[in-house]
Amino acid sequence: MRHRQVIAVATVALFGLSGCADRPNDLDTYYDDPTPTPTVEPVQPSVKPQAAPVPQPSTKAPVPAAVSAALLTDEDLAEEEVVPGESKVSGCLTGLTRGTSRSAAWSYASGSTLEHQVTEYTDRDASDVVAQADCDGKKLTLTKQSGVEVQRAWCEGTTCTVLLAKGKLVSALSVTAGTEARATDAARRLLPVVAQRLRSA
Repeated sequence: MRHRQVIAVATVALFGLSGCADRPNDLDTYYDDPTPTPTVEPVQPSVKPQAAPVPQPSTKAPVPAAVSAALLTDEDLAEEEVVPGESKVSGCLTGLTRGTSRSAAWSYASGSTLEHQVTEYTDRDASDVVAQADCDGKKLTLTKQSGVEVQRAWCEGTTCTVLLAKGKLVSALSVTAGTEARATDAARRLLPVVAQRLRSA
């Protein structure tokens, strides 16, 4: 009888131990490291280096120094008491823009305007350009300026235009006033100043 009880107790203990083997918190596996979770590195967006912007080639030809030197300045017109205005090449001056040119304009307090344009011709002499110019209006006779190869002038209505030639440069002055007489007077006053600028270019 005692022998059977010992066997029974041993059997129960054996089954009890074997039943604990598959428990989730079994001491044999309880302190094992969990299965490592793979770490995913954040994907950095590929950024292509920006290329430096390529400057657009300049299509504007540089203005020759002689053209700039022959153009009237504000200081040249100080006695005229004018202020800078908007350049509007028109009339007789429109036929003189086939070369490299610069122009400037001024306004009087009375509303009269004057414009000066200097053009350089590389393919022919400026004297030919002025000699062949055919501006509308009646011819205006002005004092011949020294150092100028060809000089011509016209008045159409209340606008007077003067053309001077030297070397490859044509200097053109256009004055518009309230009357033809006032435009003529202004052209006479300004002619020596324009000629001096042309001689120094």
